[in-house]
Parts: sequence; C-alpha cells; structure tokens
Amino acid sequence: MDKAAWLDFVVEIIRRRDGAKDFEVLPRRWVVERTFGWMIRWRRLVRDYERRIDVSKTMILVAMGANLMRRNAHP
Repeated sequence: MDKAAWLDFVVEIIRRRDGAKDFEVLPRRWVVERTFGWMIRWRRLVRDYERRIDVSKTMILVAMGANLMRRNAHP
C-alpha cells in the first residue's frame, strides 16, 4: 500500500508554466528550497557519506530537530 494514500496525503508537483521565460515565484516551492538550505548547514548532509538509508534518515531528523530547538531557544 502507498504510504501517502494510507496517511491520506495529497502530493502535488508544482511545475513551471509552458512558455515561461523569466523567473516567477511558484507556490510552496520556497518551503522545500528553504528546508534544503537549512540541511546544508550540517556537514554530514552535504555529501552522501552514509551507507545505510536509516542512518541517513536519522541524520536528517537530528538536523531538523536541532534546527527547531535552536529556533525555540532563540526566538
């Protein structure tokens, strides 16, 4: 069973308009780009050093948890 369907998520892929030549802001795309920018601050996440996917996933969770803690401690 697809996990997104089981959790009742709707996945929407945001694409550029056909024929768009200049930069245009795409809805909700900045959220993903901002999150990737936060993860780049962690050296282990810049390159794929981990051999196991569960260790890589855990490092992402640690990085995002530390980010949340830092933001709550210094509002």
